Amino acid sequence: AESGVPTFREAQTGLWARYDPQQLATPEAFQNNPQLVWEWYAWRRDLVSSAEPNPGHLALVNLAKMVPEFNLITQNIDSLHQRAGSERVIELHGNITRTKCSGDGEPVDSWDETRGFPPRCPRCAYYLRPDVVWFGESLPQTEIMKAVEIAERCDVFFSIGTSAIVQPAASLPLYARRQGAILVEINLEQTSLTPLVTYALSGPAGDILPKLVKTASNH
Repeated sequence: AESGVPTFREAQTGLWARYDPQQLATPEAFQNNPQLVWEWYAWRRDLVSSAEPNPGHLALVNLAKMVPEFNLITQNIDSLHQRAGSERVIELHGNITRTKCSGDGEPVDSWDETRGFPPRCPRCAYYLRPDVVWFGESLPQTEIMKAVEIAERCDVFFSIGTSAIVQPAASLPLYARRQGAILVEINLEQTSLTPLVTYALSGPAGDILPKLVKTASNH
């Protein structure tokens, strides 16, 4: 949101104001009206492409340079972490800038734009779809297993700007806490995680994270 991209649950605008995002981001919605879902994601891709990483993204890049081992796990699908300079980002919910075949799930880099919307997979003619995790779908196993492993052996776990609602990602800070990690939450609002954390910092990540990193770099 601090980069100018509406969060998933924020009200849509313009032509999309009458649609509930949680009803568009499902396999059933895509099956019933693939063109509508494809066009909605095309609109969201345009929003993402015009956005820029904010100071919070950049602070995480600097933080990664200061600690022996740093891992970034994200529910975001916008590539802004990578554009800011973060490496080895674990994307739990996929990436809106990528496209895959709805049949076999394999990535597709190019297709014939003249074959309608959504376009068809050049290999098997199934519809193409955004490479994101929809409601009712499982997270990619490699990513979530790696995320759990990281959470269970970390010394400090930051939960930044998340509602702490969507599972299984919402359990990651709990795994870290169970193993004795310091748990830090940065959020504009309190969440179900707030009473359990070591430190709860209220405010925008783009303001708090740069200050934390600057303070740490001076010690």
